Amino acid sequence: MFNILVLNCGSSSLKFQVIDMDGRKVLAKGLCERIGIDGSLTYENVRDGLAKVKTDLPLPDHKEAIKMTMNSLTDPAKGVLKSLDELSAVGHRIVHGGEKFTKSVMINDEVIAAIQEVSELAPLHNPANLAGIEACKAQIPNIPMVAVFDTAFHQTMPPRAYMYGIPLKYYNEMRIRRYGFHGTSHSYVSKAVAEHLGKKPEDLKTIVCHLGNGASISAVEYGKCIDTSMGFTTMAGLVMGTRCGDLDPGVMNYIMGKEHFDINRSSDILNKESGVLGLSGGLSSDFRDLWDARLSGNHDAEVALDVFIYNVAKYIGAYTAAMNGVDVICFTAGIGENDTRTRFAIMKYLGYLGITCDETANQVRGEITEISTKDSKVKVFVFPTNEELAIANETYDLVK
Repeated sequence: MFNILVLNCGSSSLKFQVIDMDGRKVLAKGLCERIGIDGSLTYENVRDGLAKVKTDLPLPDHKEAIKMTMNSLTDPAKGVLKSLDELSAVGHRIVHGGEKFTKSVMINDEVIAAIQEVSELAPLHNPANLAGIEACKAQIPNIPMVAVFDTAFHQTMPPRAYMYGIPLKYYNEMRIRRYGFHGTSHSYVSKAVAEHLGKKPEDLKTIVCHLGNGASISAVEYGKCIDTSMGFTTMAGLVMGTRCGDLDPGVMNYIMGKEHFDINRSSDILNKESGVLGLSGGLSSDFRDLWDARLSGNHDAEVALDVFIYNVAKYIGAYTAAMNGVDVICFTAGIGENDTRTRFAIMKYLGYLGITCDETANQVRGEITEISTKDSKVKVFVFPTNEELAIANETYDLVK
């Protein structure tokens, strides 16, 4: 038995899973929320099919959240571990690894220091990720830990894809460049779809469309990422749920001059009030609400959806050009896996690639399914992502 605890620490949350790597089976999973506020823990024993249990309890910090997680996992009535000694390793999701980390690594003091160095590039995420590492060091000091970086998969991009057209000193001195995110998902899906097709990643040119409230697209050429839509931050690329996507920087300069607000207010607008939420006049960032409103005749909802769909189609076209062709396109994450109407609308733009949507197959939600017709020149799949399993796999490969 080789049990891996997968941890994903946010600024005020902690997602966790225990995965038995012998059968790649989830034994337990849960979520600590409102850390530092009032706190709650939702826990589910998947192995024994027990119902989810939500408990309100004080969680002043990540250390306490980790402690409560461990208590749940070893609870005599609902736990899946007799003791913490049954854990073989811990895999930590780390959002930003900068240029230093091009792959997952065993965690030691040097790695922790390097993660701290790049924390200014992800100030909301890396400190929380580090808090999770420190909490585990205190609770289970003798169990090996692995850092799996969101940015690592994209470090194979060439300079032509990651450099910005700004003075070189900002790259040399501040490392301002395109980094890309959702890398664990892009890596997992591009490898898994190749296996599903009986091929190696090195045999395929793949475009992965990770479409959720946060959304990004990657071009994976023969197993290596050569471009991705997110940039120095998670705001770039596609129009998203509440994030602006690609934007002329002069726009905010103009608005700030007119409305006389500072950079913090500008950041809030671009991160939290823009995207399809902003385009729909504040109606919703949820695509289900937008489609319902569109069908009821709401013009703003129609425009918001059209902008998103057009953005995705453009990036697919751009990345097809970047790779001089494409063999397979994958839709993944919340919208990509479940929104049949959005997928169909995107695929209508792809006729020039010899793609036709199989409308019956496209009705699937959350299952591996080929949704292009058999005579399509490019295969299109719904392919559910599994970032927790991807983190566990990376952890297993290093520790085992």
